[in-house]
Amino acid sequence: MHAAPAPPILYSFPDSDGLIKDLASFILKAQFDAIDKRNRFTLALSGGSLPKMLKGLIGNEQVEWNKWHIFFADERVVRLDHPDSNYKLCQDELFSKIPQIPKENIHAINVKHIVHKGLEKKKTEPSSEATPKSPRHVKATPEEIDAFLDNLSEDLLEEVAEDYETQLIQEFAMKDSARFPVFDLIMLGMGPDGHTASLFPGHPLLSEEERWVAYITDSPKPPPKRITFTFPVINHAAKVAFVASGAGKQDMLQAILDRPEEGLPSSRVRPKNPGAVYWFVDDAAAGKTLYGRAQFKL
Repeated sequence: MHAAPAPPILYSFPDSDGLIKDLASFILKAQFDAIDKRNRFTLALSGGSLPKMLKGLIGNEQVEWNKWHIFFADERVVRLDHPDSNYKLCQDELFSKIPQIPKENIHAINVKHIVHKGLEKKKTEPSSEATPKSPRHVKATPEEIDAFLDNLSEDLLEEVAEDYETQLIQEFAMKDSARFPVFDLIMLGMGPDGHTASLFPGHPLLSEEERWVAYITDSPKPPPKRITFTFPVINHAAKVAFVASGAGKQDMLQAILDRPEEGLPSSRVRPKNPGAVYWFVDDAAAGKTLYGRAQFKL
């Protein structure tokens, strides 16, 4: 009989400076433990305000960046240099300031082959022009790529999700014998509706039990087309850490921690034993929750 998941651990800090400092220490401890066991550290990140909260790692000589393998818990199906891209957000806030991270260790979604295939087909279709230009001589503009991705079919979205799942398989299934990947640490944010990654309240994906990576076409928050880790992947992690700050998070944090029976996506993050879920918040965000605080220690 499997042991029940451990209850969430809540750490609350007077201000963001203290949160950022101790969050960095927490990540370092997870890194050390992982490298001692397997000589690599697997991490998944989300977007939003999270990347800014990781600045305590920048310039820290204890970080063994060359052994980090970074994935994305969810991603918008856009160009990697698009303002909506989680990859771009992490690149701007973190990766660009850490040249020691090998580029091949940052695992982003691959939309290039989809775009190339789709736009090449479009450009070779019959045209009203007497002599249509060959796609080899026409470079798609960012606006053309955006328009193509905005109207991406579900078949091609499935290809993007399957490609990212293949990246996970190459990192995990070929090294670890497990039904689902076991990340050393997954870092998440909490949306104003209680969503996390791209798992939204009331969405059918909340019940997904087989796939590692799934796509959605109907995100209530734009852009609507995304891929996301599923709960089986998130809940097989050794550690999951949420980061939330500001008084605007008070009501939702209270709902998630004090009323988990409501089943909001963020409250469904309960890693299988011996995994654990941690909440790193500031006192402003924790202002209404009655949930017990823990003293931060490594």
